[in-house]
Amino acid sequence: MTIAYPGAATRALEHDWLAFERAHIWHPYSSMTRPVTTYPVRRTEGIHIELEDGRRLIDGMASWWSVIHGYSHPVLNAAARRQLEDMAHVMFGGLTHRPAARLAATLIDITPEPLQHVFFADSGSVAVEVAIKMAIQYWFAQGRPERSRLLTIRSGYHGDTFAAMSVCDPQGGMHQLFTGILPKQHFTRAPTCRVDDDWSDADIAEIRELLAHRGHEVAAVILEPIVQGAGGMRFYCPRFLRELATLCEQHEVLLIFDEVATGFGRTGELFAMEHAGVVPDILCLGKALTGGYMTLAATLTNARVAHGISDADPGVFMHGPTFMANPLAVSVAQASVELLLESPWQARVAEIEAGLRHGLAPCAELPHVRDVRVLGAIGVVELDRPVDMQRAPAAFVERGVWVRPFRNLIYVMPPYIMPSDALAQLTRAMVEVAALAGEWEG
Repeated sequence: MTIAYPGAATRALEHDWLAFERAHIWHPYSSMTRPVTTYPVRRTEGIHIELEDGRRLIDGMASWWSVIHGYSHPVLNAAARRQLEDMAHVMFGGLTHRPAARLAATLIDITPEPLQHVFFADSGSVAVEVAIKMAIQYWFAQGRPERSRLLTIRSGYHGDTFAAMSVCDPQGGMHQLFTGILPKQHFTRAPTCRVDDDWSDADIAEIRELLAHRGHEVAAVILEPIVQGAGGMRFYCPRFLRELATLCEQHEVLLIFDEVATGFGRTGELFAMEHAGVVPDILCLGKALTGGYMTLAATLTNARVAHGISDADPGVFMHGPTFMANPLAVSVAQASVELLLESPWQARVAEIEAGLRHGLAPCAELPHVRDVRVLGAIGVVELDRPVDMQRAPAAFVERGVWVRPFRNLIYVMPPYIMPSDALAQLTRAMVEVAALAGEWEG
């Protein structure tokens, strides 16, 4: 077979690349026959996304919560260039390199002491897959193969790969289509408390009862601490985590925290688990790990899990991504973490929190707004109806900002470097578009 290159596809691309893109490239959660509007980007810098037509948008999403330092940061650019001079990639099977060791040391230093072992992965979803496999393989190694199910709370989101989908909300989540073929896990009600003062024992009662009767088949409890992300942008109180940790200890169940979205300062603490003072057996990190430069994630665990897996047949952990510990990614991640720790990130996040509270307050007066909530650099407006995903992004672009709602939620997670005037423009746009959402229903 003779391949002609360039061929018809390339010629179509050169004629009209956007038409080619719409016809051939799938976007996240999109249809190839009913495409939504996408906006072509020319470049990014600081807090701005510059479109090909010259418009500059204030980015309220930090590119799905990852670009915490803003775009094209000179420190991160320099780290990438330096690493490129040595090597962009080398397999991690049978080989190793200093950048991976250095980042592992940094992650161990900044997380609680029991978390001493690091597995590098490709993405947040894969970090969750690794965590689930660690928990199940640990119990196999202990001669307890019946402990193979996961327990989690509703309204959670942990990624789009199969094991991760199995612990996402089975009813209100994005993966109902796969319900019949996903592994069956245990789900309990999500906590309703906002702060510890709101605590009711009813929030933990269902988990307590389930563990009492079915704990022998549970490998681990997995959840997002304090903030449930793409499952509904819900916040809940720290006491829930403390009560849960006690139950896990009583029933010898492993505890997994998914901090892919909340890690690296997003909630006002370096890690959301710090709000509760609870340390999991396994911790998943991602998104902001590289400052949004490239995909990288990490799963950390304690000696109990790491040695428990390693000291029993087959004696190895059964996972190995091709791009595990990619040198370019871990070098940029190291620079990103150092940049965060050396910056006044807590003060910046506190200023963003105050600005979001003030700027979003008028939304609470809108009749179709169900709730307004803010925690750290997270602002959420919950409507009583779905957001029009054709009109809403366009309305935000018209106002010079980039916000991508989902379901009935208009929310932002801006870069930590966002100045007060840009944040005010962002919240004004959210108030205006939230008001428009009521008119669109009609």
